Amino acid sequence: MQQLHSEVLVVGAGQAGAQLALSLRMGGFTGTVTLIGAEPDLPYERPPLSKEYLVGDRPAERLAFRPAEFWTQRSIRLMLGQSVTAVDARRHEVTLASGATHRYGRLVWAAGGAPRALGVPGDILDGVYAIRTRADVDRLRAGLAEVQRVAIVGAGYIGLEAAPALLKLGKQVSVLESHDRVLARVSGPQISRFYAAEHRAHGVDLQQSVRIQGLEGRDGRVTHIRFADGRPDLACQAVVVAIGIEPAVAPLQAAGARCSNGVEVDGFCQTSLADVFAIGDCANHVNRYADGARLRLESVQNAIEQAKVVANVLLGKPQPYDALPWFWSNQYDLKLQTAGLSAGHDDTVLRGDPADRSFSVLYLRQGRVIAIDCVNAPREFVQGKAAVQCGLRARPAQLADANLPLKTLVDAATQ
Repeated sequence: MQQLHSEVLVVGAGQAGAQLALSLRMGGFTGTVTLIGAEPDLPYERPPLSKEYLVGDRPAERLAFRPAEFWTQRSIRLMLGQSVTAVDARRHEVTLASGATHRYGRLVWAAGGAPRALGVPGDILDGVYAIRTRADVDRLRAGLAEVQRVAIVGAGYIGLEAAPALLKLGKQVSVLESHDRVLARVSGPQISRFYAAEHRAHGVDLQQSVRIQGLEGRDGRVTHIRFADGRPDLACQAVVVAIGIEPAVAPLQAAGARCSNGVEVDGFCQTSLADVFAIGDCANHVNRYADGARLRLESVQNAIEQAKVVANVLLGKPQPYDALPWFWSNQYDLKLQTAGLSAGHDDTVLRGDPADRSFSVLYLRQGRVIAIDCVNAPREFVQGKAAVQCGLRARPAQLADANLPLKTLVDAATQ
């Protein structure tokens, strides 16, 4: 068998990998580009999986970024349903699960991650699901016919987005969170209280500060969740585990790449291995909006921006990563939009009234705006991004005045 060779070989055909290939062609790159994807599907959007796709409002064909002929017309080779098991950085070669090898000039690792397992007895019973791939959601949907109650473990974005979808499908829903509040890793207490109240008002059985001891089953299928904190067992016929991902970097780590909560990259998304880059959910990078700390960002925005950084490097126009992190989540009729990173804040300012279901929360550190959460406030979000980018400083009374546009304060601070 003739060995394949690509000038740019991309491992991972999700948002980051697809964006890189597109950015290269849009930038005039004429070399060979190959996308290796572990899933059999054409590159597709993941955010709808926990919402529109789960309830059936968006068919599979409308998830794809582009039709098959689009990739062919741009000479982007797709190798789908295949995974990389080893990387030989010295030989510039990867090995596929099939045993075949593929040489590269530059390797871009965009493999994302796998859903984190619950890690308790019984977590491999039938009826335990994740929401990471289209196949995951297909399995979940196929298993719901005889299900009355679904327990969702994890009250982050995915878990709280899946809850309304499952309610819409006529299921009773329990959400179990180990922290003492929902969205604890991404938002402050004001947002947490608001969303907890919303979910309970819609009929979700929300339980916080939960410690799960194990899952019980009958005939190989889950029937109960057993708790370690004294509360009664929870009867359920399906469990959705939504507690984050484990970055898929084992082949890179075995090849000698520096890894710590993902694979470490520099400002140009270069790993410690020559001619090997990493982007998206698996890339551990230094972020100035986190005061120069290292972190991984699991977001569409980060995947797109890092892909553009690497594309520019390969096109000979290097520009370091310096993008403002931003995120969104749709739950019921509420759109939560976040700009910046609120971790480490020492003060908050509320703008507007949560009772109006349109408000925002500013996060400050030492008097400087470092992040903003906006609920049903898209204009505020746009202006809030500018406030975070410039590190706005203003009197708390000004920041709290919802009738005073943030743009006015930003303009005054930047003149």
